[in-house]
Amino acid sequence: NYQQVNEDDRTAEWVRPCRCRGSTKWVHQACLQRWVDEKQRGNSTARVACPQCNAEYLIVFPKLGPVVYVLDLADRLISKAGPFAAAGIMVGSIYWTAVTYGAVTVMQVVGHKEGLDVMERADPLFLLIGLPTIPVMLILGKMIRWEDYVLRLWRKYSNKLQILNSIFPRIGCPVPRIPAEASPLADHVSATRILCGALVFPTIATIVGKLMFSSVNSNLQRTILGGIAFVAIKGAFKVYFKQQQYLRQAHRKILDFPEQEEA
Repeated sequence: NYQQVNEDDRTAEWVRPCRCRGSTKWVHQACLQRWVDEKQRGNSTARVACPQCNAEYLIVFPKLGPVVYVLDLADRLISKAGPFAAAGIMVGSIYWTAVTYGAVTVMQVVGHKEGLDVMERADPLFLLIGLPTIPVMLILGKMIRWEDYVLRLWRKYSNKLQILNSIFPRIGCPVPRIPAEASPLADHVSATRILCGALVFPTIATIVGKLMFSSVNSNLQRTILGGIAFVAIKGAFKVYFKQQQYLRQAHRKILDFPEQEEA
């Protein structure tokens, strides 16, 4: 709060800036200026009001010359437009990065020459809309945790799946308690894993397709088969691993505190 003094002190400049009466009617000009500076925090255009009566202070400045006025107006416009310009640059950078990633993915999946031919014959508007959706769809597809649904069905109907129980022992055995499971996006590590896994998936699908389905002549079919095989194998290992973690947590025990022998 700014300093307020008695009206009988006439040694300094005084001002009556608001509707307050009595001992708070007159305030010291220098003290009020310091308090306004604290409230504005460098923004000279910010409005400041009295904390008691809520009356807005009438703040005036000396007239500016034409050059200074233009510079001041330009500074205000830049200050207001700066955040919008930065947001636009950020969105544009993300968009064109997605377009580039989509084009590289098309050439990787279909083949370099075939991908270039496809994009050259396609409508430019379709490319500008379709290419950025490729990373978006990959990320959304990565967020579908189908392994969790399979694992829940497995636990629910494990007694009827004798063949799978013989392959994976203890997968359907009863547990003494149901442990708490962490949320899929509980931390930033899971989010980054989803992002990185989604963006690297076309490369992995291409490699797996070349290793496992080299007899297939079509690059597109080979990559699709490689992606399906990778998702299936990775999902099977993930289901088994999560079930083992689940059983380990379910059979967790807390031991008695060891009693120390008295000396």
